[in-house]
Amino acid sequence: MQRTLRALAVLLGYPSEELQAHISEVREATALEGALPGSILAGMEPLLRRLEAWDLLDLQSEYSELFDRARKLSLHLFEHVHGDNRERGQAMIDLGQQYLDSGFFLEGGELPDFLPVFLEYVSCLPPAEAREMLAQPAHVYAALAERMDKRETPYAAVFHALVGLAGGAPDLEALSELQAREPDEDPAQMDQEWEEAPVTFNATAAHEMGGPTGVVAKIRAANRAEAKEAGR
Repeated sequence: MQRTLRALAVLLGYPSEELQAHISEVREATALEGALPGSILAGMEPLLRRLEAWDLLDLQSEYSELFDRARKLSLHLFEHVHGDNRERGQAMIDLGQQYLDSGFFLEGGELPDFLPVFLEYVSCLPPAEAREMLAQPAHVYAALAERMDKRETPYAAVFHALVGLAGGAPDLEALSELQAREPDEDPAQMDQEWEEAPVTFNATAAHEMGGPTGVVAKIRAANRAEAKEAGR
């Protein structure tokens, strides 16, 4: 599951030339590990092909419109779990400390609840612990998958993959509560919410930490190691 989680983290990062150049390796990493069923892998193909073929500026514009503009599709987990209440700050501190205790150090203003960062952290854990950790926000993945299905965006496939990797059905009560708190998408209301929110995020920093730098390298190294092992 390790390389699959890292591949999904890469796909949820801000599109870059590096990501476009290594989509084939992302595809290979998920296929070889066998952590996802064929139906989920097939569902991810439209996103992989889009990332390979589209103009980079168009990809980046689509990404920003989807994840930065629509609060209900935020890639920050605690945005969905805690909103803007004071519990969010403590949850952020606790998760950051958990990273540190595991020897996982964040750089460049990275926020611990940013999903690509969380997935890379989980990929570093022992398998049983990784699955347990991944399952905790499974209701968030499920809600985001449903919302993205409604948007008809191929990014929905990544969240369906996360639901599958988390194992079992998400907590239905938690999912129901999250859906009940779904933010308003009226443009005027959205602008007001962002202006009033006490916690703000630097979009550039978020994209830097969500990009494939380092993660693609790890996927490539894992692929090379497997190829070397197979050649013995």
